[in-house]
Amino acid sequence: MIKASNLNKGNIVDINGQPHQVKEIEVHTPSARGANTLYKVRFNNIITGQKLDGAYKGADAFEEMELQRRPVNYLYQDGPLHVFMDTDNYEQYMISEDAIADKLAWLTDGMEGVTALLLNGRAVTIDLPSAVDLEIVETEPVVKGASATNRNKPAVLENGVTVLVPEYLTPGEVVRVNTETGKFMSRAKS
Repeated sequence: MIKASNLNKGNIVDINGQPHQVKEIEVHTPSARGANTLYKVRFNNIITGQKLDGAYKGADAFEEMELQRRPVNYLYQDGPLHVFMDTDNYEQYMISEDAIADKLAWLTDGMEGVTALLLNGRAVTIDLPSAVDLEIVETEPVVKGASATNRNKPAVLENGVTVLVPEYLTPGEVVRVNTETGKFMSRAKS
């Protein structure tokens, strides 16, 4: 059992017999004496992808679920399913598009560093690396003196996602993007 006050982002708990992963936690400490600290938690159902919001007292307990984590590479899409291969034993896992809809934009063929979460031997979702390196394919031309300013411009990446990048970047450069926020982090190291 894990108490609400000890929940961390990424924990997987059992709610009504379904595995839910903690996505966000907000702590609300009341100013009145004797009032309880509330933990507002946003969960994602790992199987269905539905969000669940709730407010809990610090002593409220959850049953922690143990999911097996396996390192995998992304192989390809097969209709509504996405195929991943275990890097240790070469076993293939198929995960439905609905279960990973919020992560699809960041998947590229042959992508490494992905972790499959298995429940009873069946892959139910994936965890992406915290950052990915992608090439800029389209953006506005460099503005002279742009390096002296702190302004951003939209850039289309090789996966089709548009992010804001510093003005001095040009098409063909590789940038590092946070997969959770979808925001530019830095130039990728060569």
